[in-house]
Amino acid sequence: MPKRIETVVFHDSSTPVIGGIEKAGVVVVAPLESILNQARANALWPLTFGLACCAIEMMSTVAARFDLARFGSEAFRATPRQADVMIIAGRLSKKMAPVLRQIYDQMPEPKWVISMGACASSGGVYNNYAIVQGADQVVPVDVYVPGCPPSPDALIYAVMKLQQKIKHRKFGKLIELKPRSLDEESA
Repeated sequence: MPKRIETVVFHDSSTPVIGGIEKAGVVVVAPLESILNQARANALWPLTFGLACCAIEMMSTVAARFDLARFGSEAFRATPRQADVMIIAGRLSKKMAPVLRQIYDQMPEPKWVISMGACASSGGVYNNYAIVQGADQVVPVDVYVPGCPPSPDALIYAVMKLQQKIKHRKFGKLIELKPRSLDEESA
C-alpha cells in the first residue's frame, strides 16, 4: 500500500498573510505592486504636528492603553524627511499654514495626511479671520477624523482606514528608459 503524503498548513492569527499569497501551502507570486502597498501600509511613520488639544489625544494613542504600535505606527518622527504620514491635530492658524505647507513639501513621496479634529477639518468653532477653515485648503487630506477632540480610538480607526487606502493604491504608468546610441546623442 503506497504512502500518502499531505501538506498541512497551520496559520495562527499572529502570522500575517499578504492578500492571498499563501494558499494551502502553495506560494503564489503576487504582483510587486501589492507587496509594496502592503509594506507601506503596515509601516507608517507619522509626523507629529500637534497644534492644540487634539495633540494630547494623539499622544495617548501610543500609550499602553491604545497602543498604536499594533498597526506599525508607533515611531512618531520629529523630522519630515523620515515621515510619510502627517497628522494635523488641532486648529490651524493662517500664520501657521505656510509652515505646515513647507513641512508637507519636505516629506518624501508617497505621503499622506490625516486631519484630526473638527478644528483641523473644518475650522471648528473658530469661524474667524485667524483660523484656516479646513487643513485641506493648505495640503491634500486623505482621512478626516471627526470630534472635538476625537478619542484615540477614532485616530486608530483613521490609521486603519488609511492603511486600507494604501493597500488598494494603484501605481502610475512606469516610464521605460531605453539607452540611446552614440549616433542619437550627436544628432
